[in-house]
Amino acid sequence: MRKIVIAIDGYSSCGKSTTAKAVAAELGYAYIDTGAMYRAVTLYLLENNIRFDDLPRIEQALHEMHISFKRNRKTGRNELCLDGHIREDEIRQMRISNLVSEVSSIPAVRHAMVAQQQRMGRKRGVVMDGRDIGTTVFPDAEVKIFMTADVVTRAERRQEELAVKGEEVPVEEIVENLRKRDHLDSTRTESPLRRAADAVMLDTTHMMIDEQVDFVLERVSAMLFALASSADNERNGNEVVV
Repeated sequence: MRKIVIAIDGYSSCGKSTTAKAVAAELGYAYIDTGAMYRAVTLYLLENNIRFDDLPRIEQALHEMHISFKRNRKTGRNELCLDGHIREDEIRQMRISNLVSEVSSIPAVRHAMVAQQQRMGRKRGVVMDGRDIGTTVFPDAEVKIFMTADVVTRAERRQEELAVKGEEVPVEEIVENLRKRDHLDSTRTESPLRRAADAVMLDTTHMMIDEQVDFVLERVSAMLFALASSADNERNGNEVVV
């Protein structure tokens, strides 16, 4: 069966990553968390005391750092590795969330990450979630989903995720962070967050994860059927009747 690219874009804490992981597992596709890559860059810059306006040093850092994903056999999750070390928990901290939109708006960072993401998905058979997958990274993705949700609902979900990791943050602080990130992501010059013209809108405010996954899988099934039918028609059209 033909393999495709599934692009899931949208705002923070809409359930993009959880949905994308489940869809990838269901299809046997690779899952690439592009947001984690920008978080890794943010962590690297902070740990190496590199200012966000020091563009020459940032470009050097992008050549020095190595970002990859490693599958955790116990949990089944893909975990981000920075320079060979798993840093999944560190990149999810609130201090990273507060700065990642600023870092991801730096053109050199954006260009480097997009190039790496395109290499990762070159053979297709991938599910990617992020902010600009359907518009910049893979504008030719066969299935595009744009996710949104009420900001308070998103903040409550994010608060629960942080609490599991032992980080207690007031929901009001998270709401403020999300609104700031929404603004920065949507107004940046380089690959702004926006819905692709051919992306299907998915509002997850009142949806469970299973419902979100089913929504995406239904679109994938419809696309695969359409592609198979098109291929059959092309073959039949090329047949020579004697």
